[in-house]
Amino acid sequence: MSRTTLSRYLIEQTRSHNTPADLRFLVEVVARACKAISHAVSKGALGGVLGSMETENVQGEVQKKLDVMSNEILLEANEWGGTLAGMASEEMDKAYQIPGQYPKGAYLLMFDPLDGSSNIDVNVSVGTIFSVLRCPGECFSQNDMLGEDAFLQPGTRQVAAGYAIYGPQTMLVLTLGNGVKGFTLDRELGSFVLTHDDIRVPERTAEFAINMSNQRHWEAPVKRYVEELLAGQEGPLGKNYNMRWIASMVADVHRILTRGGIFMYPRDAREPGKPGKLRLMYEANPMSMIIEQAGGAATNGHERILDLQPQALHERVAVFLGSKEEVERVTGYHRS
Repeated sequence: MSRTTLSRYLIEQTRSHNTPADLRFLVEVVARACKAISHAVSKGALGGVLGSMETENVQGEVQKKLDVMSNEILLEANEWGGTLAGMASEEMDKAYQIPGQYPKGAYLLMFDPLDGSSNIDVNVSVGTIFSVLRCPGECFSQNDMLGEDAFLQPGTRQVAAGYAIYGPQTMLVLTLGNGVKGFTLDRELGSFVLTHDDIRVPERTAEFAINMSNQRHWEAPVKRYVEELLAGQEGPLGKNYNMRWIASMVADVHRILTRGGIFMYPRDAREPGKPGKLRLMYEANPMSMIIEQAGGAATNGHERILDLQPQALHERVAVFLGSKEEVERVTGYHRS
């Protein structure tokens, strides 16, 4: 019995949903880069890739060796193919310009090359998150540097989003705007194979993911909601909840896609000038598109994340995403 590979699935999308050929090629190149990152992650100490660099990224975070390596793998894999007008990465201050010797294309690629990298040294699942936008028309008329403004589009304009999770299995979870598919890397075949045909988030759940050590810093609506969860069957929600927290967004969201739940990373009082911790362009937007395409919901506590108009390339945002019933409840607490 033949199995559907990622390549075959993308070809079928071109035929049945008019997915452009250049978008198909772009997704395949990103997938190949993710395979290379998966290989590097799996070697761990044997490959000399564990530990930190003596550098910081634009957010002031100490970079892991694999952060830098993963970023380079994605840049080098995608710069020459002729599908992109530019790239942006969580690890780089400014937009990445396509080198002049290579042709430019119609899309913009944004990525978090290695989400959850603080977990690398303790062998916990990490991943790559990516988002694809169409480049505005002025991209094609400019011969000079591609500006940051080209990337500042709301998440509703994403044409594709996905993530790779590097765990016991390497999986690629992808949406092209018509549902969510999951592909598992067959290392013998060397290809991603369709294993999860129509991923859906259960509307109800009994699990939540949040960093409880920050509880004293939360805003009142979040405290109220979590207190109700912890009250269990005797509380106002009338059922017992389990808490799960991996501290890797890819791993936490993957669990929610698999069995339901709500993931929360709220703003807190330690940095009142920042609206949240996670990055809108590299984490919140692509994950929100995936979650919504799987029947869930995603807000910043007040508004749908995909409707937010970005103001900066590295803008941060509060995130509540997962099973629709729970996201709507905590969002309602913020609005009341």
